[in-house]
Amino acid sequence: MGQQETVATSLADTVREGIGAALAQVDADLARRYPGDPGTRQPVHTVYVPGDTFAADTLRSWGDQALAALDAHAPDAGALAAVLGLPDALADEVHDRVRAKLLREPVEDLRIDFEDGYGPRPDAEEDAAAARAAALVAAAYENGTAAPYMGIRMKCMEAAVRDRGIRTLDIFLTGLMEAGGLPGGLVVTLPKVTYAEQVTAMVRLLEAFERAHGLESGRIGFEIQIETTQSILGADGRATVARMIEAAEGRATSLHYGTFDYSASCGVSAAHQSLDHPVADHAKAVMQVAAAGTGVRLSDGSTNVLPVGPADRVHAAWRLHHGLVSRSLARAYYQGWDMHPAHLPTRYAAVYAFYRGGLEQAAARLAAYVAKAGGDVMDEPATAKALSGYLLRGLDCGAVDTAEVARLTGLTRADLDTLAGRPAATGV
Repeated sequence: MGQQETVATSLADTVREGIGAALAQVDADLARRYPGDPGTRQPVHTVYVPGDTFAADTLRSWGDQALAALDAHAPDAGALAAVLGLPDALADEVHDRVRAKLLREPVEDLRIDFEDGYGPRPDAEEDAAAARAAALVAAAYENGTAAPYMGIRMKCMEAAVRDRGIRTLDIFLTGLMEAGGLPGGLVVTLPKVTYAEQVTAMVRLLEAFERAHGLESGRIGFEIQIETTQSILGADGRATVARMIEAAEGRATSLHYGTFDYSASCGVSAAHQSLDHPVADHAKAVMQVAAAGTGVRLSDGSTNVLPVGPADRVHAAWRLHHGLVSRSLARAYYQGWDMHPAHLPTRYAAVYAFYRGGLEQAAARLAAYVAKAGGDVMDEPATAKALSGYLLRGLDCGAVDTAEVARLTGLTRADLDTLAGRPAATGV
């Protein structure tokens, strides 16, 4: 019993060693290019606010406006369920959690916009707005009123606005450094990328800033906005998203789909520019495959149909938004843009229904996998990883609670991190 059984083999050790040596570079390349999920929280949305309108009370103002819309147009669980078609079993808990979220943390990710939402301004005016934005963000992190993630969208690297974008970013980051340093939740967005070389230029820019302030190399990452056809398919006929991720040299944190710029660049008429248009689905499928395993997250775009006006118009806009968010979630796009405070109730309603609606089934499957209990579904390690990731996302956004996940699965947060292949949870 204690002795190892001898089995017959035909190959010398040198064969195995030779194959290992031949694939050593491939092993290193796989580890570098595909490190997996970073293990940090991903916000469920990004809110864009023009640089000249952002204020110290913007986050609370958005939450208050969202609460007012909810109370006016879906004051109770039954009303919300009737508008959105929520199952009766979910209505109470979704409505209660949405309201609590709007009171506690209405915005998870805020971007102060110096691009399309801000437009061209005199240099002195944009300088002042960028400096003011830095001061407000620093103060928000200092006094505890910041969103988990905050930052700016600069102008792009195209020749006409390149210098202005670089200067605005420099002013903003310098202001943060002077106010005490870069916050942990800092996010920088690079819009309208067409060539991988523009991504490389952004890397060189951030390297120079880090050297100027003695920061660790790679401290500042950035999002890449996919808003042009060239960012999906290059002039040579090759897909370009993966080349942009590579050009970022490990600094790319996410890819954000730009609904209206991308649709327009494909010639889609204004009335049909939407998250669910075929050109959008194609672009997002390419983004998804390019980003898979790299640790670069994905974000869907937005709808420009605002929930304002009389109740029937608000309800129609809410149904549209709720349906689009739910569709994105089912397609593994766990983040999107919100353009108006009244979008927040349906953002969180869709997100919470998605995670609460599948909670018991996902928990049961994961518990059975861990216990090797079988059941009517035979899950593999990759599926267990996905189930754990699903529960972790639900925990991060407040859709589910640690205690109920532990009760249903017998697993701790650390257990879920391990199964999902994430490092230990690190907050933001």
